[in-house]
Amino acid sequence: MTQVSGPDPRRWWALGAMVASMLVLGFDMTILNVALPTMAQQLGATTGQQQWMADAYVVVFAALMLPAGLLGDRFGRRRMLITGLGIFLAGSLVGALTTSVGAVIAARAVMGIGAAFVMPLALAVLPSLFPAEERTKAVSIVTASSALGLPLGPIIGGFLLNHFWWGSVFLINVPMVAIGIAACAFLLPETRDPASPRVDALSTALTAAGLGSLIYGIIEAPTRGWSDALVVATLAGGAVLIAALVVRERRVPRPMLDMKLLAHRPFLLNTLAATLVMFILAGLMFVLPQYLQAVLGNDAFGTGLRMLPLMGGLMVAAKAGEPLVRRFGARGTISAGLVVLAFSAFLGSRTTVESGYGFTALWLSLTGLGFGFAMVPAMTAALATLPPARAGSGSGLLMTVRQVGSAIGIALLGSLLAGVFTDKLDTAGLPGAAADRAGDSVVAAHLVAAKLGDSRLAASADSAYVHGMDTVLLVCGVAALVTALLAAALLPGREEPEPAAREVTGAPVAAVDAMDA
Repeated sequence: MTQVSGPDPRRWWALGAMVASMLVLGFDMTILNVALPTMAQQLGATTGQQQWMADAYVVVFAALMLPAGLLGDRFGRRRMLITGLGIFLAGSLVGALTTSVGAVIAARAVMGIGAAFVMPLALAVLPSLFPAEERTKAVSIVTASSALGLPLGPIIGGFLLNHFWWGSVFLINVPMVAIGIAACAFLLPETRDPASPRVDALSTALTAAGLGSLIYGIIEAPTRGWSDALVVATLAGGAVLIAALVVRERRVPRPMLDMKLLAHRPFLLNTLAATLVMFILAGLMFVLPQYLQAVLGNDAFGTGLRMLPLMGGLMVAAKAGEPLVRRFGARGTISAGLVVLAFSAFLGSRTTVESGYGFTALWLSLTGLGFGFAMVPAMTAALATLPPARAGSGSGLLMTVRQVGSAIGIALLGSLLAGVFTDKLDTAGLPGAAADRAGDSVVAAHLVAAKLGDSRLAASADSAYVHGMDTVLLVCGVAALVTALLAAALLPGREEPEPAAREVTGAPVAAVDAMDA
């Protein structure tokens, strides 16, 4: 790997550009959620199409993150980082200017391609800029900016939607990404790692096709039925493709996804805990904005502000998590976080149409606490069990599996919500076309009710949506509680590092932990 001879005097300016880029990636994970009700109204998007608007970005991001990082290692990280930012910029422009649902989904997929380059390479260029004594601080700043983007997304999106058209949630990316491109071009040195594994085109294709098939089947199932031939075929095809990926990655000499790491039980269990938390959070961030807007009647900006208790709980957990891990160990902290997450989901599942926002704020705060106490210790503990020589492949696998968890969370929990909503919605007496349109989403039902002057339909839509959201939260609670019990029973307690970890010298594990926290 090429290294600069001394600290680059422009390194902090370059870091600022990386922060801007990572902020964009962070809030693009959540900014669209608060815009979905508006887009459903103005574009006529069904619940399934809204799921694809959110999932297209995440699926492509997850499928291409590892090969994109390897391309940067081989052909130049600065070059590929600029390429990724340029692709992200192009997708944002298309999303801002389009007027159709299909084009929005395509634009989100293009943005996912760009994000897959930016996320790993923004971290990979830091060692060439910062000496060892500054590196951990720099990595922490960049990763914190990505996390900060998550709560900023709904607030920024809500503000933009209150003042501009829905395309502004894409257009906001343009100036920040342009700054990132310019800074990369003028401030970053070029680095490579010719010894990195080659990009395996077949494994990349199997990942993308397998994930896409699975998620397509899950999203289409509520509309077509789980026994529909196309749904069964895509689910089975996706499972076969993912199985083929696992077999291939286990056999090739230098895999992109080091599946052998999953045979290491502490790494596997901590990774599963982190993935489940992302599964729940992604699903929650999909279903909650529509409740706050369509059922409680808040505008887009008000919806963003009302999601802040989730982030407030997360910030408290981030501050208190490290002392708790030192005192009680990772196993105790992760298990406790999952129990809090389960309790908050069970509490949220008691929501009724009359509950109001105060009750929502309470269980959202607890959700943030549980998320923070479970997620960061699980990720740190997963990587801490590996020798430094395998920390890179371990972090790549962990980040990929986390993104897969997010994508499946949106698809599966969104489909569960759609199925319950359609089943509980009372469309008796409506013309056939109006009944079909009302069943598309709670926003569509309110539009039909307003057009027909049917207050009964509006009330039924609110009740059906809340019932669906409660079902989703109940499933989340059960999943979190089962995972908490498994974590308490199976995760190792306080233990010494693996022998291999003590014997192999390399970058401090703490720096790797900071990179992936």
